[in-house]
Amino acid sequence: MPLWPEGVPGAKPELGPNRVDEDGRTTNITEPTLTVYPAAVDRANGTAVIICPGGGYVRQSTRREGEQYAHWLGTLGVTSFVLTYRQQEFGHPAPLQDVLRAVRLVRSQAARFNVRPDRIGVMGSSAGGHLAASAGTLFDHPLGRTGAQLDAVSARPDFLMLMYPVIAMDGPAVHAGSRKALLGAAPKAAEVQLMSMERQVTPQTPPTLLVHTQEDASVPVENSILFYQALTRNKVPAEMYLFEHGAHGMGMRDGLGTASQWPRRAEEWLKARGLLDPAR
Repeated sequence: MPLWPEGVPGAKPELGPNRVDEDGRTTNITEPTLTVYPAAVDRANGTAVIICPGGGYVRQSTRREGEQYAHWLGTLGVTSFVLTYRQQEFGHPAPLQDVLRAVRLVRSQAARFNVRPDRIGVMGSSAGGHLAASAGTLFDHPLGRTGAQLDAVSARPDFLMLMYPVIAMDGPAVHAGSRKALLGAAPKAAEVQLMSMERQVTPQTPPTLLVHTQEDASVPVENSILFYQALTRNKVPAEMYLFEHGAHGMGMRDGLGTASQWPRRAEEWLKARGLLDPAR
């Protein structure tokens, strides 16, 4: 379903429609959307997750880090919404507006989707993890509003699940490609500060699960560590799994040693937080 039925903010119709390649990657995103994946019919528990696929703010790995996660979450009774968000063609703050709009939209229509308005999380991988972390830290920021009526609905996620996320926008841990695609080749210092997610954590940031690997050669594991340290300083409940094996973008592959078990660890975390309990 369209994220902005009233019209995309700063629309660029001259760019043409979204494109999806044979590998299930989405590019040239001019029409942000949410694709709904209902929970398994006999297991629905009222929890919802908005999924932000990764791809460096250049492309989105919609199949591997969107649809695949949604099907897995469905078996746990979770209703998923795969977000197709604007990226380098628009730049900051368009992706932030899209993810916050998604939270507001799902929350405002919770009854329609048979989910609870207080059990809406955001999950993201790589640059999608940066976007998810943005939702968890900048949910009240003026740049995330467009003047729409839905702006009155809270955009704060109730929990975050971050898979090998981009967090830092400067320093040795930075993923320069994501920064350039989001902020441009010569970003302003204030924008680098604002979009460095470890610097935006507050006690209001929601409980967070982090998954990363030591072998990640694209987005250094220090990204997750920086965010975890910021969560800990602010006394935000957090759990982090750092595995030895698994390259960047590992998705849900087998054969990666203990890293292949991250979905089980994530299920345990969701269960421990009461997010898999039947809604009452």
